[in-house]
Amino acid sequence: MPPAESTVKPDAVPVSPGDPQDAWFAKEVQPHGASLRSYVRRAFPTVNDVDDVVQESFLRIWKARLAQPIHSSKAFLFKVARHLALDLVRRGQVSPINQVRDLSALNVVEDSRGVAESADANEKILALADAVASLPTRCREIVILRKFKGLSQKEVAAHFGLSERTVEVQVARGVKRCEEYLRKRGINSLYGHEK
Repeated sequence: MPPAESTVKPDAVPVSPGDPQDAWFAKEVQPHGASLRSYVRRAFPTVNDVDDVVQESFLRIWKARLAQPIHSSKAFLFKVARHLALDLVRRGQVSPINQVRDLSALNVVEDSRGVAESADANEKILALADAVASLPTRCREIVILRKFKGLSQKEVAAHFGLSERTVEVQVARGVKRCEEYLRKRGINSLYGHEK
């Protein structure tokens, strides 16, 4: 029967007598809880729930030790916590949550024709990226340098140690393959409306 919640500390893991995993955790990991909490607060001040990072770190080191031995528990624990905190910080930078009192005031749905055109253009760009990615490696590299990065035929040839004629042939083949790739997906023109 598990111990009552009030008798278990937040960092505590009930130790089963004779269980080597429990003994290892109590001796090698748990004592670092306070310093880990302090480290996360100091190193990642934007992380709101430090205790969640600490508990998740404990859980991950526990699971990792079940799979293989851990030579430096403290170093491993702090590394796990660092990665977890960095993930939280990154997520906070990418998608901050702002409270809005009146949801009807948000301009979420755009009825203009520009939205449909923008979505169509995005689909075409993704299809073109897929087409370029499908090219053989050397051909793809040459096409990217020549067509997307704007290097001259001479610069591309020098970069790869090829003749300018070889670069010209590779670009022509790459463009032709990309056009075929797009046509098979119903895209006949990257600009404007298809005819």
